[in-house]
Amino acid sequence: MRQRLGLQLAAPALAIAFALLVSGLILVLTGFSPGKVLKVIIEDGFERERLVEMVNRAGPYYIAGVAVAIGFKMNLFNIGVEGQYKVAALVAAWAGASVSFPGPIHVVFILVAAVLAGAAWALIPAVLKATRGVSEVISSIMLNAIAFGFSSFLLTRYFRAPRGEFAGTVGTVSLDKSGRLPSLNGALSSIGIDLPSSSRVQSYVLVAVVVGVVYQVVIWRTRFGFDLRASGSNAEAAEASGVNPRRMIVQAMLFSGGVAGLVGLNNIMGEAGRYTDVSVVSGIGFTGIAVALLGRNHPFGIAFGALLWAFMDALQTPLSSNELPKQITAILQGVTVLSVVIAYEVVRRVGVRQQAAGLRRESSDGGTAPPPASGPDQEVVPV
Repeated sequence: MRQRLGLQLAAPALAIAFALLVSGLILVLTGFSPGKVLKVIIEDGFERERLVEMVNRAGPYYIAGVAVAIGFKMNLFNIGVEGQYKVAALVAAWAGASVSFPGPIHVVFILVAAVLAGAAWALIPAVLKATRGVSEVISSIMLNAIAFGFSSFLLTRYFRAPRGEFAGTVGTVSLDKSGRLPSLNGALSSIGIDLPSSSRVQSYVLVAVVVGVVYQVVIWRTRFGFDLRASGSNAEAAEASGVNPRRMIVQAMLFSGGVAGLVGLNNIMGEAGRYTDVSVVSGIGFTGIAVALLGRNHPFGIAFGALLWAFMDALQTPLSSNELPKQITAILQGVTVLSVVIAYEVVRRVGVRQQAAGLRRESSDGGTAPPPASGPDQEVVPV
């Protein structure tokens, strides 16, 4: 057990170390000082303003990572998270602005609307995969492009606010205050953490925490989660034990799409208060893939990946103000993802060799060697 834990921790550690090394070499080759970059990271990266930005950015990244990880657990690659949260954000913003409820009920209504819309969009590649064997990678990535066009069409034709209500922007009607998430600054102040008014910790972070808890419970504490992991680990064995593979594909994609629907709500239910093309940031779905890989599909690992990615994003401002290329963060992120893929494969091979050596020792001692590790916790992550 201790050896297995060491291998699991070694992969991300090796990946981050390799990413730092490669990024440092790139800085040297382009005439910049790695020492100066490191100084900026240490001195400016851990200021309260930067940490608040990191936490706020990490929320959507975490939820996107969980959405992708659900697919990975089933050995599915839901690359359509991007389109799912785009459509879900528009539907949730329109639905939330169309009703008036007391605060908590209104917030829950908007969240449920987003989950249902995201799941509905994910149902398309799920049905194509289950009934026609169409690769979910191809269908979901094509649906990303359709989602952007479809959401723009719905916004301009049906969901947009009356002309003149918001000068120069096209968007939905604003949500009532009852449908918005307050900042956590007041709660933090009550426990002695005072933040300036310019730094607001979004309570959307709590939505990410709830998503993580639900993911943990469903995947590791329910029969559905066991069947999902078993199907991803060995589909033939799972089917032989009575699991319907087509139904599991649809259910896993619905679960993944429902979680993905929550990704784009941080600004809609926060400062923006409505849907516009600017209020819903693009690219979070693809970032979720990297975050899920970094976190090895585990809720705590995904949290680490989301915070690390958000921390690198938050470094762009201090790097620019110190006349350093902010693009170094993109290089760090890209190299980190490549490093993670390589490191996990290296660690996997080391683990297989160690296991094989253990089996040979058991055999030479005349004992009965245990079968190779397998089962629903040995899922294969598509790369």
